[in-house]
Amino acid sequence: MSWKTAYRSLYYRGAPEPEDMELKPAETALLVIDVQNTYLERPDPATLEGAALDAYHAWTPFHERMRGQVIPRTAALLAACRKAGVECLFARIATHSLDGRERSLSQKMPGWNNLLLPKDGVPSQLVAELQPAGDEICVLKTTDSALTGTNLRLILHNIGIRNVICCGIFTDQCVSSTVRSLADESFNVIVLEDCCAAGAEELHHKELEIINMIYCHLMSSAELREMMGL
Repeated sequence: MSWKTAYRSLYYRGAPEPEDMELKPAETALLVIDVQNTYLERPDPATLEGAALDAYHAWTPFHERMRGQVIPRTAALLAACRKAGVECLFARIATHSLDGRERSLSQKMPGWNNLLLPKDGVPSQLVAELQPAGDEICVLKTTDSALTGTNLRLILHNIGIRNVICCGIFTDQCVSSTVRSLADESFNVIVLEDCCAAGAEELHHKELEIINMIYCHLMSSAELREMMGL
């Protein structure tokens, strides 16, 4: 199944296949979202028991997907995009203040999404494999969308970008929020299925089905590379 027919929701099961895309490098950007140290750190399971050990095992598929697929494929795509002259940009969750008082409500809510990541701390940094090179731009955000709480829209506009390729985590949270914001600003958005991950596979696949063909076009990194000749 190709990108033109995969991940069809009820709304789009009978819709015509999308046309081939011409993604000119000068008008296209790759955006890597929130692949930060805090999400890839793991405790020693030998030190855990009970609910903490159950949670460790529940998150194992996510970590296997990230290490085995998402990070290496995104790193390879970054290298190809740099060679082809595609603008590479990054976003990460990080606060300017130490107490995170400027965070959006969604990042202050009690629970898993309650994040405090000061910008200079190790947990807030992008993982080593996906660091910006040279003068590549990384925006800091205290919102889920990389567009809403930053000047990313202006940056993309000033560079002359029309197409934005999105990778990163989490598919059903910051990736989805960013994709929707970009679509609302009339960017042509492509999401790479194999370069994204959610906490659980079912969340990943369901969110892709929800956003495909209305907020973005969904494809694999191999399909994108073939389309662009990368």
